[in-house]
Amino acid sequence: MNKWVLPVLLTLFLYQQVSWADDAYKIVIKRSENKLLIEKNDKVIRSYHAAIGSGGRKAKQMEGDRRTPMGIYHIVDIKDSDRFHLFLQLDYPSVRDAINGLKAGHIKKSQYRRILDAHIFGGIPPQNTALGGVIGIHGIGVETKDKLEIHQMANWTQGCIALRNKEIDEILKFVGVGTEVKIME
Repeated sequence: MNKWVLPVLLTLFLYQQVSWADDAYKIVIKRSENKLLIEKNDKVIRSYHAAIGSGGRKAKQMEGDRRTPMGIYHIVDIKDSDRFHLFLQLDYPSVRDAINGLKAGHIKKSQYRRILDAHIFGGIPPQNTALGGVIGIHGIGVETKDKLEIHQMANWTQGCIALRNKEIDEILKFVGVGTEVKIME
């Protein structure tokens, strides 16, 4: 067994033990349907059209691939954005992303460990590895007719999930730092 497998398994076990309130709101992103759903108790409360990464349907693997990741993440920061109106940063890369990146040789063991430590101790994972970073849910910025048409018809982001500005404002009524975000095909 590789040296890093046991710490990974232990971390995943501990990570799964984190108690998220069953009645908390959650975000589910269905990439194949271009949908962002707000759920509570497994019932859809709100549904929005979402644009995702322009790099195709495969999950994010590398910085610059313009793909949206898949997995379970959490909102770690919410900030105003001149470019995107609001930005809800996710804790990408996840432990699973780090495992896959290490196995594929995309990141070094030291980078893997820094990602793992961030998840263990509740920090933001390093955003400057070959896996990429700064993935989140955001608005579209100044809403022009052209931008709204592109948003409705195309996946245009660099890997993030985009909603209209009024929609990103609305979801803040339901979510905050710590909210679970499940990104699935």
